[in-house]
Amino acid sequence: MSKTILYARVSTADQTLDHQRTQAEAAGFVIDEVVADHGVSGVSTTLQERPEGKRLYDKLRHGDTLVVRWVDRLGRNYQDVTDTIRHFMRQGVVVKTVINGLTFDGATQDPMQEAVRDALIAFMAATAQAQAEATKEAQKAGIAAAREDSTKYRGKKPSYTRETLGIVVDMLGQGAGTTEISKATGLTRQTVLRIRQNPVAADIALIRWGT
Repeated sequence: MSKTILYARVSTADQTLDHQRTQAEAAGFVIDEVVADHGVSGVSTTLQERPEGKRLYDKLRHGDTLVVRWVDRLGRNYQDVTDTIRHFMRQGVVVKTVINGLTFDGATQDPMQEAVRDALIAFMAATAQAQAEATKEAQKAGIAAAREDSTKYRGKKPSYTRETLGIVVDMLGQGAGTTEISKATGLTRQTVLRIRQNPVAADIALIRWGT
């Protein structure tokens, strides 16, 4: 019997596991099992190097579906992501994303469909790597600046938590509107707008307050 497995990577700056599962179920997925890595960097480790990620290679079988929030969960860079998706497709596993509802299926025999699918995989993987690298550099710079200013004026304490910030950023990535996000998180529209305009600054504000 085929299974639908959600793989999640949860770090201190990311959304919670419960939210990722809820988000997947809200997108219409019926999750049979969740495999999750906690506190593991997605920029410096491959899927096979993560304690739980490597279990997927033994656990997934032909006909199963692997669900991930986004393709960046499957590797640390362009090559990792494309290799991982293609490996699972060769095993008869269908890979689906919660964001944008993408499906990568190796079953198609039509050369045109294969070309479109492979081009999409390449584009999404390259985008994921570029975003990860940009975020990492911005956060490194922000953390350094925050530490330098730790004894100086920290500004007003943020009205959001790290978990709430993750939810806001995630919903923004899906194209959710300010009012919708405000209702979902309990934050004011002005706060959501500030986070949308500069999510790195929002993260730095939390660092300055030691959260």
